[in-house]
Amino acid sequence: MSEDDSVERLSVTEAAERLGVTRDAIHKRIRMGSIEHEQGADGRFYVYVDTSTTAAHTSTDLSIDDRTDLLIAEMQDRIRSLEEANRENRRIIAALTQRIPAIEAPTEAPSEPPESPSESREPPESPGPRHPPTDTQARAGRRPQSDRGGGA
Repeated sequence: MSEDDSVERLSVTEAAERLGVTRDAIHKRIRMGSIEHEQGADGRFYVYVDTSTTAAHTSTDLSIDDRTDLLIAEMQDRIRSLEEANRENRRIIAALTQRIPAIEAPTEAPSEPPESPSESREPPESPGPRHPPTDTQARAGRRPQSDRGGGA
């Protein structure tokens, strides 16, 4: 006990029991500097608890800390769960990508779109009307004048 009878020096465990909270809540308050404390020669932390503080004030203050601790623990669990799910998803993606054959990019992009099958089977058409060759042209292996595009 200190000079003031309303303040007691307690170990972290004793303070947690007296205040109705966990040891972690007391350690958090020590880190945040929201509770008077000192480190003893034995390396342990001791806190000073004001016993004159009304129970309502203490319980309200600590319930906020307890709720914060619970929320932090819940968020840590959720983060851990999401990290595990992320690792599993990466493993699945890696396994699936190993099953897909490599696709090689074309070395040169075609300048014209590929022909459809119906277009490739038909012979190319010549411009202008077709006229059957005359006997003389047929013997010479020539086409009519209008097919050659030569004019008159």
